[in-house]
Amino acid sequence: MKGRERQAARRTASGFTLLEILLSVGLLSVLAGIIVIAINPAKQLAEARNVQRRADVNSILNAVYQHAIDNNGLVAASIPSSATCPAPATNEICRTGGTCTGLVDLAVLTDNQKYITSMAADPTGATTNGSGYFIAKNVNGRVIVCAPSAEQGATISVIR
Repeated sequence: MKGRERQAARRTASGFTLLEILLSVGLLSVLAGIIVIAINPAKQLAEARNVQRRADVNSILNAVYQHAIDNNGLVAASIPSSATCPAPATNEICRTGGTCTGLVDLAVLTDNQKYITSMAADPTGATTNGSGYFIAKNVNGRVIVCAPSAEQGATISVIR
């Protein structure tokens, strides 16, 4: 009988106990929670969208000035005069292929893809016809392009 009892004891002692498994799962859960908080995917995605907005704003302004260079220093006539960006709402740039009623039409920049292939659209704030980016010309003739939908309290605007 002693031989059979030893074999039975060996079979039951060869696995993990329920307590060991629960402790391991609990520890892994705590570590996973710490990693998610440290990485903060929502913040990372918002920063990525802001980087895209900065690139788009610079691309639009560069295209405006490339067009001006080719036209004896005159910026596109469709750019409204305003002291601030983004106000008023009529300063929103029209999307490529959109209906530009009540919006700033910068089709002269996208025609034949000479200055910019298509008008950039805000990663989250674009409307059906609007790009989500605004443009204005101040009293000194300087052009400002801005992205009012910037996240995390960022201010994204470029003036030249």
